Formats: sequence, structure tokens, C-alpha cells
Amino acid sequence: MSYCVNCGVELNEDLTFCPLCNTPVVNPAAHPVSVPAHSAFPKEKGQVDVVKRKDLAILLTIVLSSTALTCGLLNLFVFNHMLWSIPIIGVCVVLWVLAIPAVIYTKFTLYSSFFLDGIAVGFYLYALTYITDGNQWFFSLAMPIVILLTLLLEIFLFLCIHLPLSSLTTALYIFAEIPIFCICLELLIDNFIGSALRLSWSAIVLTICAIIIIALITVLSRSRLRNEVRRRLHF
Repeated sequence: MSYCVNCGVELNEDLTFCPLCNTPVVNPAAHPVSVPAHSAFPKEKGQVDVVKRKDLAILLTIVLSSTALTCGLLNLFVFNHMLWSIPIIGVCVVLWVLAIPAVIYTKFTLYSSFFLDGIAVGFYLYALTYITDGNQWFFSLAMPIVILLTLLLEIFLFLCIHLPLSSLTTALYIFAEIPIFCICLELLIDNFIGSALRLSWSAIVLTICAIIIIALITVLSRSRLRNEVRRRLHF
């Protein structure tokens, strides 16, 4: 049984118009809704093309080189009261060298990448000697520190590649190299300022790291203790 949508009078099934108000009778069941053959929304998800590494390398090279060249020209012809462009040019060179293994030439090994990074940082620090009073600080302090850091990074990489690697062993390698760096750094500073070569603050670092190293070695040597530590620390 159906009713008129306008006046509400009861209608027979064979009526096409309401006998009271002459409103057309529409039976929804008799007129099924037609689904369009093609949906308004695409079924396949689109995807933006990935930027090619070569194009990214070209863009990065152009941006860094244009920045260095522009600052150099401004320093040469406009703001020429001091060599302010040298640090900017040095940063551009360092960033370009750091980007070599990532986007420019991916066949470089990590050893070569760390070595090139050390050379780039050394070049940047040497460039700063042109805007400072002399280069003694570079040869006596800056260059030995850069060489030390590069060597420690190379050793750390060697340990991670050729020895068992886990979160605990990585922490062991790091805490073993921290006191070496601190001791060498303090001795270099003492030599640069002309004071007696002796350990002070680096001895404290050495003591703390030695305690941590002993604890890590103990944990690594005991499988049950090692598993418990990993379970407690969630790694």
C-alpha cells in the first residue's frame, strides 16, 4: 500500500496519478537507480615521478656554485672592505663534497666519503686563515683535530663492518673512541697555548668511559645478561 507524497491520500497500486490532487505517483521500486558506467573518481592512484638523482645533483651543483660565485663577485666589486665571502664559499664546497656520495656519485665507499669529508672540512678551515691573524692555529690545532676525527671515523666504520654489530657493540665502539679524542684534544690545546702537556678534564672523561666500557664488555660476555638488557631497553 502506498500514499500520495503531496496530500497523503491512500493510493491503489494501479494508479499513476493521485485522484485527489493529480500528483504523479512514483514507485521507487519500479525505477531502479542506474549506476553510471564510469565513476567520477579514478580507480587507479596516481604517483608523482621520483626525482632522478642526476637531476638533483645538477640542481644542487648549480645552486651551490651560483651562491659561491655571486658572493665572490659581490665581495670583489661591491663589499670589498674584508674577505667575508671566504666562509660562504667554503661552506658551499663542504656541502657539495658531503653530497657527493648521496646524489652525485654513489659508487664511493664510506671510507672514501669520510676521507673526502675530512679534506673538505680541512679546506674550509684553511680558507678561514685568510680572514684571521695568521695560520698557526690551523697547522697546530685545527688540522690535527680534523685528521684525528677523520681517523677515528674510519676506525669506527671498520669496526662496524668487520666486527659483530649491535646496539651494545656500537655503544662500546663509541665509548672507546670518546676518551681517545678527548685526550688528544686536550694535549693539542695544551701544545697550542704553550702549557705543560698533562691530563685534567680528559682524565675524568677517560674514567667515566672506562667504567661504561667495562660494564658493556661484561654485558656482552654474558648471553643471559645481554638478553635481559636488550629486553629491558627494547633493542
